[in-house]
Amino acid sequence: MSGGEVAGILVAVFWAILVSFLALVLVRLAQTLKATTKMVAEVSEQAVPLLSDASATVRSAHTQLARVDAIAADVQEVTANASALSSTVSSAFGGPLVKVAAFGYGVRRAIGKKGEAAPAERAERTVVLGRTLPGARRGGRRNRRSKD
Repeated sequence: MSGGEVAGILVAVFWAILVSFLALVLVRLAQTLKATTKMVAEVSEQAVPLLSDASATVRSAHTQLARVDAIAADVQEVTANASALSSTVSSAFGGPLVKVAAFGYGVRRAIGKKGEAAPAERAERTVVLGRTLPGARRGGRRNRRSKD
């Protein structure tokens, strides 16, 4: 065998090994693509019902939010009506009630002063250790507002 024939045989063996290696790579790639295709199909089969359920859940949540919004609007209207009613009652009855209370206070005070007049005339001074003290005060807290 000459050197050219040996080189030709080595080139042929090299090409045979290279083709075998590439064939093995292509077979593995085909298996990987087949497995990937199968997995994508399974995921699609499971994802479609999940997306359908998610869509139904979102629609239900939207309906519930619309109901909550309507309830909140009704509560706001009731609050406004209660505020208006409170203002009406306050303006209708507040003034006369204040006047009646002031009148009652004035009457009580007038009756109280009438009852105090007699004991105040009887107040005597008491001598204690050489000092003169005024008689006991009647009426308690009369002029407490002067501090305000």
